[in-house]
Amino acid sequence: MTAPDITPTADCESCPYRTTLLAAGHCKPGDICIQANSGRQIDRFLKGHPGLAGDYLNDPFWERRAIAVRYAPQASILPLIRDPDEAVRRAVAYRLPVDQLTQLLQDSDREVRITVADRLPVDQVEIMARDVDYLVRVYVARRLPQGRLFRMICDPDPAVRKEVARRLPLPSLGLMSRDQELEVRRIVVERMPEAMLVIMLSDPEWLIRYLAAERAPLAALTALADDPDSEVRSLVRERLGRTPTA
Repeated sequence: MTAPDITPTADCESCPYRTTLLAAGHCKPGDICIQANSGRQIDRFLKGHPGLAGDYLNDPFWERRAIAVRYAPQASILPLIRDPDEAVRRAVAYRLPVDQLTQLLQDSDREVRITVADRLPVDQVEIMARDVDYLVRVYVARRLPQGRLFRMICDPDPAVRKEVARRLPLPSLGLMSRDQELEVRRIVVERMPEAMLVIMLSDPEWLIRYLAAERAPLAALTALADDPDSEVRSLVRERLGRTPTA
């Protein structure tokens, strides 16, 4: 049995382009159409006729407005920063001139704010470091200048602190050596210069001690000779056994 065709179609008889674009073959029912409630068809229509996008910025259908934002002149989309639909505001956030983005800092939708955090100039992104949503702060941590990451070392969310640990300048990694989250400390110990690893040899988690012992200076490893974990002790014996004899 053939599946029924459920492609949205519009009534061409009531379309304002019936005698112009349709007659000239520039739109096609079920494929290229501004009237159908189909994002795919609407996008194809406005991609071919971007000059008409401004006419649909106040359309009752949210998806038609959101797609129109993609093609309308930048100057015409500013009023839509207060659109009731978050998808429309997300489209606005992608296209709004950078110097207007701060108007969306307090938007209720986190995807809108993520887009803002991703587009703001680097020297301005710090203003979002205290956003209520952890995922927004993750984007901030990815873009902040390294010298400004210190303020996020104690962020309440481990996902944010992991981003900070990945980018913090090497000499400052010791500031996160006692982070309560194992995965944060793992990033720290894997990035630390060898000379700094001594401070990780006393970590309460065997994995961190093991990773530190892999690269720590040999002189510091004697402290782990009686480590409670057998794998750590084995690694220490292996490395100390390679010490050249006098």
